[in-house]
Amino acid sequence: MSHPVKIKNALVSVYYKDGLDPLIHLLHKHGVTFYSTGGTETFIRDLGYDVVPVEDLTGYPSILGGRVKTLHPKVFGGILSRRPLESDKQQLQEYEIPEIDLVIVDLYPFEETVASGAPEQDIIEKIDIGGISLIRAAAKNFNDVVIIASKHDYQQLADILSENEGYTFLQHRKEFAKRAFNVSSHYDSAIFNYFNQEQPLPVFKRSEQQAQVLRYGENPHQRGVFYGNLDNLFDKLNGKELSYNNLVDVDAAVALIDEFEVPTFAILKHTNACGVASRADLLMAWQDALACDPVSAFGGVIIGNGEIDEATATEINKLFFEVLIAPAYTDGALHILTGKKNRIILRRKDTPLPATQFKTLLNGIIEQDKDAVIEGASQMETVTANKPTDSELADLLFANKVVKHTKSNAIVLAKDGQLSASGVGQTSRVDALRQAIQKAKSFGFDLRGAVLASDAFFPFSDCVEIAAEAGITAITQPGGSIRDQESIAMANKKGVAMVFTGVRHFKH
Repeated sequence: MSHPVKIKNALVSVYYKDGLDPLIHLLHKHGVTFYSTGGTETFIRDLGYDVVPVEDLTGYPSILGGRVKTLHPKVFGGILSRRPLESDKQQLQEYEIPEIDLVIVDLYPFEETVASGAPEQDIIEKIDIGGISLIRAAAKNFNDVVIIASKHDYQQLADILSENEGYTFLQHRKEFAKRAFNVSSHYDSAIFNYFNQEQPLPVFKRSEQQAQVLRYGENPHQRGVFYGNLDNLFDKLNGKELSYNNLVDVDAAVALIDEFEVPTFAILKHTNACGVASRADLLMAWQDALACDPVSAFGGVIIGNGEIDEATATEINKLFFEVLIAPAYTDGALHILTGKKNRIILRRKDTPLPATQFKTLLNGIIEQDKDAVIEGASQMETVTANKPTDSELADLLFANKVVKHTKSNAIVLAKDGQLSASGVGQTSRVDALRQAIQKAKSFGFDLRGAVLASDAFFPFSDCVEIAAEAGITAITQPGGSIRDQESIAMANKKGVAMVFTGVRHFKH
């Protein structure tokens, strides 16, 4: 260990006092002199220890309603002085500035105040000035000063001091400095993003304070980490830790199920739905979702939008799956579903999700608004002589929700509120359609009277002709091709109802 420093003087000024008293007791035991302000000064006195008010050190009281307390050369000089430098020592002596070896400070709760919906005046007052300056100063001078910028570091400092009789070493101080700059940079990012909402600057700033190391990334040779707080979204009731691929599928499953209000189940593999059904109750929805493609459902991610009861759990339990997500489970259902220790059971919380999404790409980051648009009946403009029947329109709305969340190029076939098949991630729309038709037939689906949803327009009329020959009677697509009239003419020729939505739903 290198460069031991004995803590002689400590500046302590914190907003939150919880967990502080054991550390104050230990510092007093090692003969540390305390400097403090306001409520923290009172807190230390109430513990029975002497404390020097910062105003006695600076000769200035707290002014401007508490906005200025510690911003003074006698405070910052004691923190920033370079101990080995003789000229710094002389100036400390000349101006009677004590060396401050330890700074314990936290920041006003800016993010919490914003989240509370407080008025802007209250939010602005929670922009910390003195605290952030103290953190930066102490962290900058880590060679000689310890900075504790979070109550989560109290115990580690206490352990170090107990083991080393009140001394810290350079590696300790550098570690605490790193943590302190994390606190300060996160805080500044939150403030910037608050101000950058209207007419935003073209700047990307994102700070996540929690992380979960994953078993690996998409493949075992790739490292994987999730940055965020999954506990805000789910209660994990059973199973192993979520993997990288699990998380990608869970994200896709949540986005899809949120399109539906009636009882619905969806089964996903590699972010694409291989089974979706909406029914009068969840048990029927599960049975028909599984019937869409029981082969692909093996090892999938399952999501429902209602409470899972014992009868539904009994049926789900027959399938090997990776993850099951629902907003609620009966006790009997959980007893059945948790019988296998590795399967992941998540209870989803009613927590809003971000409205934007981003990912790294090339040597930068791309960001976009999430696709929050889904067309209703009023957006489906009939462009053919035949209009969709009420049942066909209901299926078109259902199919359009599914195709929105299917990898492009995508075609979805549906009938009676059930996914018949989909063609996903194809390089041509014709290939996607043929894939969907072949798959539907392989599982015994009768496509006569089924509907088709396309995530983008038909560049030619061939898709309409192929769909009609398979028995499909209604189609929804965005429209917008220079050959739209050819597709419309083919639909009229085949007696197929077709509607344009005007909205493309590419998903790359």
